[in-house]
Amino acid sequence: MTPDELTAAIDAMAAAAGDNPDLLPGLIEANSTDWCETLYQIERTAKTLDKGIRHRGVKVVVSSLFETKVLTRAEAGDRGSPYRDLTSKI
Repeated sequence: MTPDELTAAIDAMAAAAGDNPDLLPGLIEANSTDWCETLYQIERTAKTLDKGIRHRGVKVVVSSLFETKVLTRAEAGDRGSPYRDLTSKI
């Protein structure tokens, strides 16, 4: 997944969510190879270890066991919390 594809996935999910917060982007799972090759270039913040890496307010987790994808808040459960407002693309 490229940074542009990630942006498109987040925007599409946010648009489809409507008024249902459970359908908003809740967690980005990134395969470590994707992260090292392309996704590390995304705009991101890391305030503390508890809050983790965030892109546009969505928590990012990286592992070689993941397939790169964006999960809804319902799918992510507690893994994506604390949830924040989705910030606009930069």
